[in-house]
Amino acid sequence: MSTLVEPAPLAVRTEPRDSWAAVFALARFEARKLLLSLPVLVAFAVYLAWIVWQTLDSYDGFPALQDADRDTQGSPLLVGLAVMLAVNLAVLRSRRRDTDRHFDVLVVPAWRRTVAHVLSVVPAALLTAVCVGVQFGWEALKPGAVGHGSPGELLVGPLTVLLFGTVGVLLARVLKSAFVGPLLVVFFLFFLVLGVAPGGDESATRWLTPVVGESSSETLPSDLLGRPAAWHALYLLGLGLTAGVLAVLAGGGRRLKTGYAALGGAMALVLVGAVAQSGGEPASLTAARERATVDPEQTCVQRGRSTYCAYPEWEPRVGTWAQVVDEVSGLAGGTAPDQKLLVRQRVEARYGLSGDGALPPSGAAYEVTVGTRWGGPRVPEFSSAVAAVLVAGSEQAGSEMCDGRMVTVMWLALGWQDRPVDELRKVRLDDSVSGSAIVLQPTEPLSMSAAQTDVVRTLLTRPRGEVSARVKEHWSELTAPGVTTARAAELLGVKGITEKDGCEE
Repeated sequence: MSTLVEPAPLAVRTEPRDSWAAVFALARFEARKLLLSLPVLVAFAVYLAWIVWQTLDSYDGFPALQDADRDTQGSPLLVGLAVMLAVNLAVLRSRRRDTDRHFDVLVVPAWRRTVAHVLSVVPAALLTAVCVGVQFGWEALKPGAVGHGSPGELLVGPLTVLLFGTVGVLLARVLKSAFVGPLLVVFFLFFLVLGVAPGGDESATRWLTPVVGESSSETLPSDLLGRPAAWHALYLLGLGLTAGVLAVLAGGGRRLKTGYAALGGAMALVLVGAVAQSGGEPASLTAARERATVDPEQTCVQRGRSTYCAYPEWEPRVGTWAQVVDEVSGLAGGTAPDQKLLVRQRVEARYGLSGDGALPPSGAAYEVTVGTRWGGPRVPEFSSAVAAVLVAGSEQAGSEMCDGRMVTVMWLALGWQDRPVDELRKVRLDDSVSGSAIVLQPTEPLSMSAAQTDVVRTLLTRPRGEVSARVKEHWSELTAPGVTTARAAELLGVKGITEKDGCEE
């Protein structure tokens, strides 16, 4: 009897599959599909169009970068809503197509697939960061740009997209309905785009929203803003990570100890950021704002006959201000062209970015106020202030003028411009070139009667040399207190003016 002995089969060692490589591969696939989805494509197209349209003429070519960085925050909300909707539908794709049961035989479990969907949001956030960089860089490269931007403010847009995307994944794992995404988009459109936020401008709870705007149009030096931008960016990052980790845990990763550790770390970031950003303004900031308003530390330089004092960030603007002063002085007569002026930059900083406090006129002789904004209407406004000081002797005296000297002031302010009638429209509160109106200035406004408007408008349509010669010839009488509008018109060759001035009445 023989025994047949068969050789034992060779041991086959199976290597575990690299499931993380599969996760990253799935994440790349879902990211590409997400970026090419219709809502996201439309959102980015609108976003880019808005950047081009807005940035071409923003700030009239003279941006302050501490304001320009905040302008990058609102538009990414649209991208974030589109990403939230698209990723929510992507996570629910297998449920809508009834293919969930097929995933049970795959090497990638549900929680890893959730990780892939969370990672698929990152490229959209990075693309948003590129758009933010383009928008801010465009402003920073303009020749008239001043100030400094904040990295924390610039991170708000990309982090908002990341947050909205992870929230979309989380809702798909918790509320498995295709109707949740669209409803949430409507909710955020109402509470964010329409400006409905918890608390008011002074409330610390307003920092709980992704984008925190300011109601003031004032531009302050960058060290006086008092916005906790870095802490707010940390808060948004923590929210995004928390939503992402919760989505993974809800997607089948509840047994992962590392998941709960990551959740604890993400929530700690949220807590630290939330507490730090709601701490209020320190006493040192309040004192600095008081000094900047009442007794600012400024750099003063001499340009021509006049002295110009500006906050450090605005020193590059001195040359532009000097050009305006030279143009206005060049049209004046008597000793005015040789008059030394002190042009001082002033800003009401005591209320921060929550208010628009008016600056009182300076009572000092031949001192002119210039604001922190420039370009567009700001140029004729400053020009009007210079002309009023040359004619009346001070801003306080100029703000009290109600006689025919206003004709001379407005001719000096606008006569040197290439399109003076258009500039007249810009400098008046009602944007008109007829009737009575308020003339805006960096401090208290001036007032023009209907007759004065008629005279000025007529002068601005005549050859500049002709009017300038008459102004210089009759300078003493045109700038004498109490001169009537009718007399000023007669001296300047404008007929038919009989209306009495407010001073006469």
